[in-house]
Amino acid sequence: MSRIRLVIDRVALQGFDPGERNALIEGLRGELERTLADRHARAAWKSHRRPVLRLGTLTLDQGLRGSRALGSQIARAVSRSMKP
Repeated sequence: MSRIRLVIDRVALQGFDPGERNALIEGLRGELERTLADRHARAAWKSHRRPVLRLGTLTLDQGLRGSRALGSQIARAVSRSMKP
């Protein structure tokens, strides 16, 4: 069994209302949980520390659905950045 420790110190969200902020965090958390549950995805991750991740361009649609989708995009970008 592998152990992964992922620490996100802060998520700064300016211009989001509280509902959209919560939806984004739900999307982020859900996608990270799915990614970490996948043994094959975890095996591709390289062990290292990264103080900052540059995730590239992400899209944001309006509303709760758009915020949740953005959270998922962020999680997928984090996963991609962990691969060698």
